Amino acid sequence: MTKARDIMTRDPKCVRSSDTVLDAARLMADLGVGALPICGEDDRLKGMLTDRDIVVKVLAEGKDPRALRAGELAQGEVVTIGADDEAPEVFRTMAQHQVRRLPVIDGHDLVGIVAQADVARALDDPQVGDLLEALSQG
Repeated sequence: MTKARDIMTRDPKCVRSSDTVLDAARLMADLGVGALPICGEDDRLKGMLTDRDIVVKVLAEGKDPRALRAGELAQGEVVTIGADDEAPEVFRTMAQHQVRRLPVIDGHDLVGIVAQADVARALDDPQVGDLLEALSQG
């Protein structure tokens, strides 16, 4: 059976919780991604930061992206999946929590990110439709 480690993007770049939101936005632009994991100075996952977070929680509220730290946008406990969890469990977790990107953890280490497209490629055709429908209900 296909596991999360088989479909994930490996070695994701993190934005440090101490980096500014502007630094995070520049890193997203450089990497061509819309989300980055937020990692603490201890390399532990603290949350996820999306381009939407930057627009809605920073720019739209008139906050200064040069002064605000990425870690200030990490909220609650981040939803993750284990590297050896099987693809249907990845699908269920994404659907249940309405997330399109899921950090992959091996022990306490962030080892990858599974995006909606990664799961869609790994699932049978009927399940792909179920995933897209579940994620679009949020």
